[in-house]
Amino acid sequence: MAKKVVATLKKEGAGSEYVKAIRLVKSPKSGAYSFKEEILPADKVKAFFAK
Repeated sequence: MAKKVVATLKKEGAGSEYVKAIRLVKSPKSGAYSFKEEILPADKVKAFFAK
């Protein structure tokens, strides 16, 4: 399914390229881990992981 999502985001002639970024987040309350995922432009990926 992920390949289909990535394939639909890539358009020929488009100005920017989109990527799916997945980050592991630990809950301060319970200590459990969860995933946070976003689809964003390739130049915003470093900012997403810096949070």
